[in-house]
Amino acid sequence: MPARIALRRSLAAIAALPLLTLAACGYGSDAQDDGTTEVAAGAKKIDGLDSVRIGYFGNLTHATALVGREQGIFQDELGATKAEYATFNAGPSEIEALNSGSIDIGWIGPSPAINGFTKSGGKNLRIISGSASGGVKLVVNPDKIKTLADVKGKKIATPQLGNTQDVAFLNWISEQGWKVDAQSGKGDVSVVRTDNKVTPDAYKSGSIDGAWVPEPTASKLIAEGAKVLLDEATLWPDDKFVITNIIVSQKFLNEHPAAVEAVLRASVKANTWINANPDKAKASANAQLEADTGKPLPAEVIDPAWESIQITNDPLAATLEAQADHAVKAGLLEQPTLTGIYDLTPLNKVLAAEGEPTVDDAGLGVTS
Repeated sequence: MPARIALRRSLAAIAALPLLTLAACGYGSDAQDDGTTEVAAGAKKIDGLDSVRIGYFGNLTHATALVGREQGIFQDELGATKAEYATFNAGPSEIEALNSGSIDIGWIGPSPAINGFTKSGGKNLRIISGSASGGVKLVVNPDKIKTLADVKGKKIATPQLGNTQDVAFLNWISEQGWKVDAQSGKGDVSVVRTDNKVTPDAYKSGSIDGAWVPEPTASKLIAEGAKVLLDEATLWPDDKFVITNIIVSQKFLNEHPAAVEAVLRASVKANTWINANPDKAKASANAQLEADTGKPLPAEVIDPAWESIQITNDPLAATLEAQADHAVKAGLLEQPTLTGIYDLTPLNKVLAAEGEPTVDDAGLGVTS
């Protein structure tokens, strides 16, 4: 069983009804180009490309990208084709960069991936791999909330209207038999949409009683005295649900399959190393996070956060479809057609070559 790892990210958001987008999510600036990495002497270019442009967020739920970059794994697999990087703090910015050709491949949450695919009529991207699972918790003020039933009547923050955690919380509220208007957040529970960067201050001021948030925001609140009331992973089969995927532009996938395989090979190798060396990987991710954002996470935040997320090659496709269904149920998304959102053929080729088990697209893969 892979080692549990904690990571973080203020994930995905569904911006405008009825489509999913991503909330501002991290500590870096939008599309911060961090340059290139030195290549080994005598290495050859892949697919004749001078570079492959990789996007990710500067937070822990994108640990595969953080570690793969910091350890030089992407560059090793790309040979003389330079790995270029851009960091983002919002899903729409990364989708826009993918659409414009500013990046070729990116790490991103499920909601913006669904949104980007749906808005383009299924023509701009494919999900080609998983990357992380879990890392989302309901954390609360223990003086005000001691049981799940106590959540009724309280003020609970989520990162953004319609984002991945907002949808999950609205779905959980519905399952309790409580009523909340999804748009206003008013009802039996007050859902307060709050940017992850300010949620800890909102908690300290008492303007919220808790939050349904991803790591490391959950651990930041815990450092302020909050307690974990519910780990979202416990609501999913086998305690697993997608929090980060790898996407690629369909144009790049069609024209440069060898380059895509090289990045996937690097991702698989990075995941293997992370799960085999969790402490070293945590330090590596934090080092890259510091390079990207100017500030590492303190031990009291990164240590518990690192334990709450699993790094995985499996995109957990069935949970992506379930997340979309939850958004539809909440009235935040029109019923999407997700067939073709996955192309896992390159990943499964890489996994087979590495002696790893292949993964499934839950019937949402491309059809010939």
